[in-house]
Amino acid sequence: MSDATFRIRVTVRLKAGVNDPQGATVQAGLRDLGYRQVDGVRVGKIIEFTLTAADQAAAHAQVDAMCHALLANPVIETFAIDLGTQVEA
Repeated sequence: MSDATFRIRVTVRLKAGVNDPQGATVQAGLRDLGYRQVDGVRVGKIIEFTLTAADQAAAHAQVDAMCHALLANPVIETFAIDLGTQVEA
């Protein structure tokens, strides 16, 4: 069996209770623009890439390791991995 290539999307967010100055700035800006009903703005990041692995389980394990090592700070952030679809060769 040959390796497969997967479209990966990692969504990283601050944990609940962690101060989010970017979210506060965006919220203030929206309110300044007249969107006074906006509340609780939180800012995160999405990281997308392709990854070649033996199978979905191997791809997920590699991405999980990447998140713990570099893509997210597990002390203050949570992350969600979406393996997406397999890329056709």
